[in-house]
Amino acid sequence: MNVPALRSPNAALVLDLLRTAGETGISRLELAERTGLTPQAVSKITARLRSEGLATEAGHRASTGGKPRTVLRLVPTAGYAVGVHLDRDELTTLLTDLAGAVVARRTRALDLGAGAGPVLDAVAEEVRGLLTAGSTAHAAGPEVGRDARPEARPDARPDARPDAEPDARAAGLDCVPGPDSAPAAAPAAGPAPDPAPVLGVGVAMPGPLDHRAGVPGRVTGFPEWEGHPVREELARRLGLPVVLDKDTNAAALGLAVRPAAPGSFAYVHLGTGLGAGLVLGGAPLRGDRTGAGELGHQTVQLDGPPCGCGGRGCLEVLCLAAVARGDDAGAARILGAGAANVVRLLDIDEVLLGGRLVLAAPEVFAGGVREVLDGLGLTAPVRVAGERDAVAEGAAWLILAPVFGT
Repeated sequence: MNVPALRSPNAALVLDLLRTAGETGISRLELAERTGLTPQAVSKITARLRSEGLATEAGHRASTGGKPRTVLRLVPTAGYAVGVHLDRDELTTLLTDLAGAVVARRTRALDLGAGAGPVLDAVAEEVRGLLTAGSTAHAAGPEVGRDARPEARPDARPDARPDAEPDARAAGLDCVPGPDSAPAAAPAAGPAPDPAPVLGVGVAMPGPLDHRAGVPGRVTGFPEWEGHPVREELARRLGLPVVLDKDTNAAALGLAVRPAAPGSFAYVHLGTGLGAGLVLGGAPLRGDRTGAGELGHQTVQLDGPPCGCGGRGCLEVLCLAAVARGDDAGAARILGAGAANVVRLLDIDEVLLGGRLVLAAPEVFAGGVREVLDGLGLTAPVRVAGERDAVAEGAAWLILAPVFGT
């Protein structure tokens, strides 16, 4: 795939419409109508996308006059992206195709406090294994590869080092190297599927962090990560471009690119920590220092218990304490107070909930947050929208979104 060619805004716009049209596809005339481009311009762009293997014919559609219209669709297998969710106690990696569909997935226990070196060793090892699994995943479905969750792999260790440098080409996936990375290894001898490019690796982890520099800040409870060059180190190890962002921003991006996504929303994530990803005008709001959405560290009780961030009475510490004592309903009300502050401040369209604690009791949390908002006369709908791997899938979209100009 000719990745530089995709930097054309018009090509990205057309490609995104092909993506959102799905398997049913879209005609050139519809593309012209929806983009405002001339039919001639659309024909040139789609011809180039077809020649690069990004688009293909999907049949014909009846026309109101003249010959039937040819319908085009995206070719999802034209490229791949890796998404990594680096949580405080678990590592999830997954491989998606160009449309964002999960092709392979791996999960293992991990201690973020083991230190950057051992943890990044584990990330590199998992990505390498994921890409190897990806060579057979097309036929076997999204759970190909080891799905070693903590309960299934009690022996999983973050200090497990790979035996060799990652080799994505062994999976029949053609690495697109980063600007400072070494060339990928040559393919293994023997027959192999036609290579499709792995565009890069998106990594999502707890904040605060600087998404532009690719460097974490003082992660609550894990200050030793502050200033570590995570993006550069992983790019060097993997031979692939790497993008680093907060877990909540990644999840929000993954939700924002879905067809019919609300134009503005807050994705509120309650798992090992509490945070929010904000989307305004269809685009994630990160802030100049990636500081937007730090919902968990709103002070809601001035004389409350101390928090790992250095404050007192933070939403996160109060919420997690309620869950720890078995009071999910109380945690939901606290979460509702924070969500209400976001709705009042930004006038968002919707509140979306996710994270492992929410998913463990979705009705309790959605109902509790909704009750708080209703009681304050706030009309923003509340629903649970974060699936099990919402953060990892969103991390893959950190790589895919620029291809589609989103």
